[in-house]
Amino acid sequence: MKALVKSAAQPGLELLDVPIPEVGPGDVLVKVAATGVCGTDLHIEAWDQWAQNAVKAPLVVGHEFCGEVVEVGASVTDVAVGDFVSGEGHLVCGRCRNCRAGRRHLCINTVGIGVQRDGAFAEYVAIPSGNAWVHRDPVPVDVAAIFDPFGNAVHTALAFPSLGEDVLITGAGPIGIMAAMVVKHAGARHVVITDLSDQRLALADQLGVTRAVNVGSSSVAQAQQELGMREGFDLGLEMSGSPAALRDMINQMTHGGRIAMLGLPSQEISVDFATVVLNMLTIKGIYGREMYETWYAMSVLLQSGLDISGVITDRFDHTDFAEAFRTAREGQGGKVILRWDS
Repeated sequence: MKALVKSAAQPGLELLDVPIPEVGPGDVLVKVAATGVCGTDLHIEAWDQWAQNAVKAPLVVGHEFCGEVVEVGASVTDVAVGDFVSGEGHLVCGRCRNCRAGRRHLCINTVGIGVQRDGAFAEYVAIPSGNAWVHRDPVPVDVAAIFDPFGNAVHTALAFPSLGEDVLITGAGPIGIMAAMVVKHAGARHVVITDLSDQRLALADQLGVTRAVNVGSSSVAQAQQELGMREGFDLGLEMSGSPAALRDMINQMTHGGRIAMLGLPSQEISVDFATVVLNMLTIKGIYGREMYETWYAMSVLLQSGLDISGVITDRFDHTDFAEAFRTAREGQGGKVILRWDS
């Protein structure tokens, strides 16, 4: 089969012929239809310091995907050949304290598809059957391919109730925009999103946020004033990993405000914790998706009318992966999709 491979400990990826993965007793083999390009993939392709510490070459990369099940292991009973599935990219041990308590997203032994083991930028991928989310209702292929990052957005957006609340989102990348769409769908009053990219802010505005603010030329405080807000934001969703964005978010929260942090900083962040304490703020770290409550919520959100397809702005055949990665790295659009079914 064809697959995108990090073949050596150096920048770049190669489209190579590799063996189709073997299917264990508890696994399913998925014929991949489409994949999403993630920031993690960009790190691995660039072979930066994080990738050098986290990845061992050779490796088939990629962890956002959907496709059709074409083979099941001997002990698999919950997934069938012909099922259309998305893949949960975190493989958990099932034996640690959190796994046994039903908190699998907190597994201390988590292994990542496309990071610690061969991934989904390929014509076929093998995963444990429990990691295959079967779509019982029709879902567009490109949308099913981004259930992984959609899950990140939903996990963050639903960390705290948003009905009737004013929400500040820092970072208008695809996950930040999807989170904005989720809280708006869930009944938030004002949803303000910030970024430095006019193109991404325009996309967020098109997809329904209340205000899209370029903090290079305006401010969140000004947006509050324009919206007639008097006491600050009830909820903050930090998606950028930017120290300045987090500090500004803390200063824009109402007393008792709650912040969910998904953005991963590249360096330590200095924060005025006196403000956190005196304003009685809650800050919660978010990673991945709750297995599988977030997946259930994702499906229900789509069934109830939420349409996230607009966040997908670029589509490429897998043979044009270099252009797809270049587009994703520019960071000016929405989600980038690679198709493998052509």
